[in-house]
Amino acid sequence: MERDDIAMADHLEASITLPSDPASVSVARAHAVGTLAEWGVPEDAEVSGTVRLIVSELATNAVQHTLGRSPTFTVDLVLDRDDRLCIGVTDSHPGFPKRLPAAVQQDNGRGLVIIRWLAVECGGRMRVRPTREGGKTVSVVLPWPAPSTTGPAAVVDGAGRREP
Repeated sequence: MERDDIAMADHLEASITLPSDPASVSVARAHAVGTLAEWGVPEDAEVSGTVRLIVSELATNAVQHTLGRSPTFTVDLVLDRDDRLCIGVTDSHPGFPKRLPAAVQQDNGRGLVIIRWLAVECGGRMRVRPTREGGKTVSVVLPWPAPSTTGPAAVVDGAGRREP
């Protein structure tokens, strides 16, 4: 497991690379929620739950659908406090996710539908793009400050004061 954190005035980044193993999904979730907490977003904030679900679905896809062709995956979080929160999961499998027809009845395979719906619901977007190394990154961009940070779960500074 490899973790990188970068902090600038209004720009924060955190990254973790994990083995493509089912046990890594919970580590990815904990990393995302812990990173947001370090950045001043309480674990019980709505946006924290949304990010937890997005990372969980993307990490699960990176583990289940790379068919052993991606030994690791990377979770990146980038926060521009005045603009957006970017969540990305990168793997080295060249295949892009496929949309399932709405009429297909099955118990799994709906992760990207859920993620796309969450992104749109929050005023954001989801996209998939190839990497230079031949893999792909599935990313979700959410507006920031997130709507739920305007209430009691607002971003606070290191002294516990609410940031404007």
